[in-house]
Amino acid sequence: ADDDYEVLVVGKTLGFRHSHIDDTTQAIIDLGEDHGFTVDVWDPPNDSTGPFWGASPGQPELTMESTPFTSAEDLSQYATIIFVSPVDGTNNQDPEAPRLLDDAELAAFQGYIRDGGGFVGIHAATDAMHAVPWWSELTGGGARFQSHPRQQEATMHVEDPTHPSTEMLPLVWERFDEWYNYTANPRADVHVLITLDEETYNPGSGAMGEDHPIAWCQNFDGGRSWYEGAGHTDESYSDPLFLEHILGGIEWTAGVVDGGGNCVTFDEVEELVDDLDTDTGRERAAVRNVTKHLDKAEQAADADNHAKAARELRTASVLAGALVRGEDGDVLSDKIADLAEWQRGLATSGR
Repeated sequence: ADDDYEVLVVGKTLGFRHSHIDDTTQAIIDLGEDHGFTVDVWDPPNDSTGPFWGASPGQPELTMESTPFTSAEDLSQYATIIFVSPVDGTNNQDPEAPRLLDDAELAAFQGYIRDGGGFVGIHAATDAMHAVPWWSELTGGGARFQSHPRQQEATMHVEDPTHPSTEMLPLVWERFDEWYNYTANPRADVHVLITLDEETYNPGSGAMGEDHPIAWCQNFDGGRSWYEGAGHTDESYSDPLFLEHILGGIEWTAGVVDGGGNCVTFDEVEELVDDLDTDTGRERAAVRNVTKHLDKAEQAADADNHAKAARELRTASVLAGALVRGEDGDVLSDKIADLAEWQRGLATSGR
């Protein structure tokens, strides 16, 4: 964590261009100077035309001369890649329409993520690549941008105050911003960090209801993914608290900080358990025992009894370590221990 590392900021747009892109880019450059990372920028000017596209000024003084998405190996120089509202006008989901990353660039990026790369999505990162299911799974469990009401003040609730990107935030956080509604609730597939309270603002016709995640993270396809749906306003990028929050997302996806359970989800652990080789009756019985404690932990977590959930998970972690020897056993035991750390932190914070 003391070594300098590189990140890539992508601001390229083929559709509506958010005014905050330039401010966000400069803010990330400034964060890098203060926190030990350097920044490359890909935000070329373009004159795309069509019913959903418009010319983009880009950032010609900062942008790389050509696409950095040439191969997974070339992208591996970056500890994480930050997509800053890269709207590409693909809301109609036409697979033939021009998009942020073409087939070759997408393949390079997928290889990068599968090799352990990091992804940070800011605001309209969910409003790109609409015809590519993998992208929407990366950005948030299949949730894509759907709509937004007028900009207004709203109350956010920090659901997980134990993560490196949220530990500095107040549990109740009031901000003025543009609040996105999504095509689906991503909760089943991601680790929710922050939710919106729709009772505190007018969410418009796309209201998501009582459960409205707005920031989340996940371990996805071999890499780390972190997304924040706020950040439309230019003023966000001179707000020290919001920038500290973004920095936490950058550092976590880059792998230079850990904590708060590292965005492990119950579903992620259950998939690992389901993939275990169980050749004997004894092994199958042991798996059932691990599953029993995982189920009890998830039920306790859903009931906000996080201390009980942590106890059940500690037991499951010990059982898993004894059940499976070697690397697979270590991975499973560590993932369950991450779940326990998350629940223990929630219990301690009083969330």
